[in-house]
Amino acid sequence: MGEISQEAVERYLEDNPQFAKEYFDKQLQMAALVEASEHSGKRGAASAFLAGLSPKEELALCLELLQVVQEEAESAELAAHMALQRLAQLLSADRCSLFLYRSRNGTPEVASRLLNVTPTSKFEDSLVVPDREVVFPLDIGIVGWVAHTKTALNVPDVKKNSHFSDFMDKQTGYVTRNLLATPIMMGKEVLAVVMAVNKVNAPAFSKQDEEVFCKYLTYVSIILKHHHTNYLYSVESRRSQIVMWSASKVFEELTDVERQFHKVLYTVRTYLSCERYSIGLLDMTKEKEFYDEWPVKLGEVEPYKGPKTPDGREILFYKVIDYILHGKEEIRVTPTPPADHWTLISGLPTYVAENGFICNMLNAPADEYFTFQKGPVDETGWVIKNVLSLPIVNKKDDIVGVATFYNRKDGKPFDEHDERITETLTQFLGWSLLNTDTYEKMNKLENRKDIAQEMLINQTKATPDEIKSILKFKEKLNIDVIEDCEEKQLVTILKEDLPDSKAVDLYDFRFSDFPITEHGLIKCGLRLFFEINVVEKFKVPVEVLTRWMYTVRKGYRSVTYHNWRHGFNVGQTMFTLLVTGRLKKYYTDLEAFAMLAAAFCHDIDHRGTNNLYQMKSTSPLAKLHGSSILERHHLEYSMTLLQDKSLNIFQNLNKHQFETVIHLFEVAIIATDLALYFKKRTMFQKIVDACEKMETEEEAIKYVTIDPTKKEIIMAMMMTACDLSAITKPWEVQSQVALLVAHEFWEQGDLERTVLQQQPIPMMDRNKKDELPKLQVGFIDFVCTFVYKEFSRFHKEVTPMLNGLENNRMEWKSLADEYEAKMRVTEEEVKKQEEGNMIKEVAEDSGGGGDDKKSKTCLML
Repeated sequence: MGEISQEAVERYLEDNPQFAKEYFDKQLQMAALVEASEHSGKRGAASAFLAGLSPKEELALCLELLQVVQEEAESAELAAHMALQRLAQLLSADRCSLFLYRSRNGTPEVASRLLNVTPTSKFEDSLVVPDREVVFPLDIGIVGWVAHTKTALNVPDVKKNSHFSDFMDKQTGYVTRNLLATPIMMGKEVLAVVMAVNKVNAPAFSKQDEEVFCKYLTYVSIILKHHHTNYLYSVESRRSQIVMWSASKVFEELTDVERQFHKVLYTVRTYLSCERYSIGLLDMTKEKEFYDEWPVKLGEVEPYKGPKTPDGREILFYKVIDYILHGKEEIRVTPTPPADHWTLISGLPTYVAENGFICNMLNAPADEYFTFQKGPVDETGWVIKNVLSLPIVNKKDDIVGVATFYNRKDGKPFDEHDERITETLTQFLGWSLLNTDTYEKMNKLENRKDIAQEMLINQTKATPDEIKSILKFKEKLNIDVIEDCEEKQLVTILKEDLPDSKAVDLYDFRFSDFPITEHGLIKCGLRLFFEINVVEKFKVPVEVLTRWMYTVRKGYRSVTYHNWRHGFNVGQTMFTLLVTGRLKKYYTDLEAFAMLAAAFCHDIDHRGTNNLYQMKSTSPLAKLHGSSILERHHLEYSMTLLQDKSLNIFQNLNKHQFETVIHLFEVAIIATDLALYFKKRTMFQKIVDACEKMETEEEAIKYVTIDPTKKEIIMAMMMTACDLSAITKPWEVQSQVALLVAHEFWEQGDLERTVLQQQPIPMMDRNKKDELPKLQVGFIDFVCTFVYKEFSRFHKEVTPMLNGLENNRMEWKSLADEYEAKMRVTEEEVKKQEEGNMIKEVAEDSGGGGDDKKSKTCLML
């Protein structure tokens, strides 16, 4: 080839200006680098930097690496792969690897990101996908040790190094002989560890290799620092957005926890950067209702042995909300989720709720402790890979729910930054519950205030004059002030003025209150306490007892049926069951005292409408009490009376005795809710069955009294028997009481029709009053018969109540049959009348009945 002339070169450059620009830019940059290196005074021998390269080749390599950093800034792994390829070539290393440093569950670790990088390896082959990562804790392997000590390490013979782990060698079949490892640092934080493995054509890496290795990794460090800085910016940006939107949405909804959580979680979904997340909301009930504990105490139901939250609650997820962000966005709400629900079947949410830990799991389906589904969880074909689960904790440190996040969108495992972001979110949600709790408390206080005001307006404590009308100390003792009287004197004059119990049939199941005035019933009530000998035994001041009894009478409203007369009848029947029915033998005097007092109070301040009406009308009572609405109000009213020392008939009991009384009040009064009747009657029947098989009375007494739960169940059923006792009275009494009950029901029906604009059920519809006998028969068969049959079987002394019930059923059945017979006759008469009218209409249409018998058609013709 001939010599190239200067003119030819100039002509070529003029014809190719782009080539000329690139050539001179490259040469000028290289010259500038050479000049800067020569003038720095730090250059030294060429071998001090990259052995075997001339200054121009070395600087060309540096320029190439800088271009890689610039061009592949968006893909740190790809840029690092290209840099490691060069490093493997320069060091004559068999291969290089990159391990990224991270932390999960508060534990630091290094995970393989690039493996087996050689001068000729492909990026796709070297890149380790997340589900095939090799993870080393910092106390295992040389790579973990380098990350832990933050110092470079040259290991000539790995077998002689105590930190070496042959785990990867066993997995791959590769044999590691020697290696170079160094950490990539960003300030004091480790970003990664780079390794060069197995020096080719030499027994180990040299000091010169160490210098080349460390200096050349400057470019890898730039790549990783740039990537890490961008990632941290993204993390902080997402976290700030989550906090901002959470704060914005959490105050939009204060009335309901579920809606509050949903608004926040749906709004921040784009910043969570995962494919799915679910929220499991926990039941916050710490103590069960006493009637729910009976089956467990009786051994009919196994006690709960499952996991509990740190504050002792049974772990029950009452609702799960799933947010599906892959494919078509969807929200799935599952009330009362089954145990095999896809979010719960693994056991991870339960574990988090039990321990309060943050659980960050890599390749979750492979975990042996939890049972994640290994295949698709639903019809979308979606598969669980990585999972991050953490508790939602309120300001009281109670776990209220569990948030679980699935599969980062970039395919990588969740790291410590994801943990911080989601922890920020769940902490915010937990703390925000203070708003809903405060709102709920304010509502309850407002409702309590309204109820208290209503109570104060309608009911007042017995006045001194009202007490004097019963406790006539002035007339009999000639003392003006009751405080000047001795207790024994008051007891004597009160007993003298009270009616004789046998004269008014207080011991009889057939007792009727009709001949006695309401004022007289107060005296009868006082007599019952003396009859069971509790006044003297428990040192009840008679003034307090009188005031309490009179105040209870005033506490009953003047409604048609659920008034003081009904309250007294329930108390008298409780007394009769205890004494005449001989059920007292199962109870102590204190228990009998509490049962009788609770029976008198069981319907205090009744409004003449039932629980369903309270809910339909959204009354303050319904807002205050979730279940057994009126019964809980009667209980609270009774407790309010006892809080006043001048009304507290139990004031001389010790603390344990008083607590027993309060508990028995709760059981007795709540048990009058007929909605609970069907829960308790099977348990009562089993007790009766067991006692019936016993040969002696002492054996039955021991069987019942040894178990407080059995005593409570019997007492609860006694309250039901007392509450329904009007159905067992003589017919002349029962028929009148039934009309009173019916009238109260009809009054409620009128309210439902006028106030609530609803059609009442037949029992409360006065337009269907003729069906009363039929309804009574149904009520006796469906509700009442069981109670009195079982009590008669339990104690034959209670049989008069069953006899009265059966007699009344015959009377009501007779009236019902009579009514149905009348209805049939009426229907037949109506039917005959309709048929007669039809025949008459047909006759008229055919021309009959007129003077002109000829056809009108013929006349027209």
